[in-house]
Amino acid sequence: MKIVYFMLLAMAVVSCQNQGKMDVAKAKAATVDSMKVEMEKQRVIDSMQQVMVKMEEAKVETQKEVVVVNQQAPQGTTTTTTTTKKKGWSSTAKGAVIGAGVGAATGAIISKKKVQGAIIGGVAGAGVGAGTGAIIDASKKE
Repeated sequence: MKIVYFMLLAMAVVSCQNQGKMDVAKAKAATVDSMKVEMEKQRVIDSMQQVMVKMEEAKVETQKEVVVVNQQAPQGTTTTTTTTKKKGWSSTAKGAVIGAGVGAATGAIISKKKVQGAIIGGVAGAGVGAGTGAIIDASKKE
């Protein structure tokens, strides 16, 4: 009878050790997967920043002022012209667009249902981005 107890005890110890090795392997795999997700998120953020730089460069080009010389028309009539300067995007709009893009990409990456995750992430990101942009707009006014 002692031999049977000893055998059961030895089997329990051996099976617990194997379980511990399997848990370590699962933890390593989960860590690697989460690192891959974070790297993908950072790639999306970097690409969005590049898009924002291009948008800023385009905005600078469109904001160049045009100088118009007023000339007096004959017979005493006067002509006045005004130059209009295009107004850029507000921080609220920029934040909403960036947030929607990053949220949609992140939602699609993380979720098992890609389309549903992208939609939910896009809506949530747009809300957070618009809120952050509104705070920036308010601080600029002060």
